[in-house]
Amino acid sequence: MQHALIDADILNYRIGFACNNESESVAITTMAHFLEDLVLIDLPEIQTWELHLTGKTNFRNDVAITAPYKGNRKAEKPVHYHLLRTYLETSWGASVSCDMEADDVLAIRATELGEGSVIVSLDKDLDQVAGWHYNFAKKSLYQIDEAEGLFKFYKQMLTGDRVDNIVGVRGIGDKKAEKLLEGKTEKEMWDVCVKLLGYDRAVENGHLLYMLRRYDDSFTPPTGAVA
Repeated sequence: MQHALIDADILNYRIGFACNNESESVAITTMAHFLEDLVLIDLPEIQTWELHLTGKTNFRNDVAITAPYKGNRKAEKPVHYHLLRTYLETSWGASVSCDMEADDVLAIRATELGEGSVIVSLDKDLDQVAGWHYNFAKKSLYQIDEAEGLFKFYKQMLTGDRVDNIVGVRGIGDKKAEKLLEGKTEKEMWDVCVKLLGYDRAVENGHLLYMLRRYDDSFTPPTGAVA
């Protein structure tokens, strides 16, 4: 674990809102100190890192039918949002995604690099990706295996995601979803989702929630699944 894959979107919002009443220089200094502490102190094994930001285009906007993707989010951004975004790009080399989210790029890079990388984020969506993860708010380093990541993905298909405006099954929360899926194969978990969501909704949620593992990747129902 020598390479950090950093979710720059979350940093931009989290540090940006924390510095809403501060000057531009304080906002930039706060961001710089946070990143320096992260890669030098919090994750001392890290030797290299990369930051990723979400661009203007996202395939999920075209996939969402039941409800607009992230349609419930407020348009409000931190006062220094654009300033900090520019700083992350110019001073830390943050790359901007195209037709996908920064989360997808983090998942792709984590898949490419394997055990040599750690995803740095607070987004639970990324917990479906096998490998090392670091929650910088809790200062918690943990590992996800393939089976655990797959289980979390199908659980989220049932519960939905209020933050991203993805509609799950009414009345099903984390615990009920876990009980429904526990001990099942992927095909069996998919069958549960189809039974409770309907095939089209299950496919829609799959596309919306699945973190890409390759640049040409997309969600596909498990082998043997039928419409």
